[in-house]
Amino acid sequence: MGEREEISRGLCAGESYRTIAGLLGRAVSTISREVNNNGGRDVYRAIAAQERALDRARRPKQCLLARSPALRQTVLTLLKEEWSPEQIVGHLRLHHGDDPQMRITHETTYRSVYTTRWKMVPRELCKRLRTGRPIRKNKRHTVKGQWRSQISDARPIEERPQAAEDRSESGHLEGDLVIGSNNSQVATLVDRKTRFLTVVKLASRHTTVVVPALAETYARMDPRLRGTLTWDRGMELAAHKRLSADTGVDVFFAAPRSPRQRGTNENTNKLLRQYLPKGTNLSTFSQDDLDAIATKLNNRPRKCLGFRTPAESVALTG
Repeated sequence: MGEREEISRGLCAGESYRTIAGLLGRAVSTISREVNNNGGRDVYRAIAAQERALDRARRPKQCLLARSPALRQTVLTLLKEEWSPEQIVGHLRLHHGDDPQMRITHETTYRSVYTTRWKMVPRELCKRLRTGRPIRKNKRHTVKGQWRSQISDARPIEERPQAAEDRSESGHLEGDLVIGSNNSQVATLVDRKTRFLTVVKLASRHTTVVVPALAETYARMDPRLRGTLTWDRGMELAAHKRLSADTGVDVFFAAPRSPRQRGTNENTNKLLRQYLPKGTNLSTFSQDDLDAIATKLNNRPRKCLGFRTPAESVALTG
């Protein structure tokens, strides 16, 4: 629902599909299809689109193999021969290209194998596929558990101002999420020069929740700390353009799987774990609780600051 509300707001503001897709980290075709399936630009409404989606989910479309017994029998026979879905589709196109009842895509074949509720393909045939997996692996998921989704128009860390790189002035922050149990999380923002920490309560890690929460935090932040923000490649900041538009803060992104490029934030998060240990349900902490924890850390002397506190260092910036 959150993404549909963002689409609706973007359309009302006259934004292009490409702009909206960039804010949400989605393909342009996904946004176009969503809008066109729900009346077009002029009549699209988030609530109505959500209701249609829920209605479609309650009335799922019948599996293609269920509608075509001959096609199902052919697919089962070839799967037993250890053919891949792609090989099956190619064979059908070559030998049954004129028969509409014998048409299927390799993606539909995969879904027929792995979607257990359809019960069109025996589960033991999974073992006949090349991978032999009982569950299909998400094609966007990498070996190391990182998402391959690309953040649209992400500015690399190399374009960050020199003052951010050499810590010569405050206002250049590093940010990240700290994850707890029960799907809970908070965001942390740390100034590279002064090490001043801000902790932000989050109801979700989705970009439609994270970006407004960060924008609200920036609105009440010391003006001396509002300059740039460096984040990792997490999709929670897919809507970084909206954050920049709302706050005037330039957002930059570290290289994938390069936590050392945000070492200040990583080290500060380790200090924060004294108060928010791993395995803690972070949703039980109010924003006031998080502010109090940040205040404790901001008034603790740091060796890297000549044993001044982050709060003292901010005050000295004038």
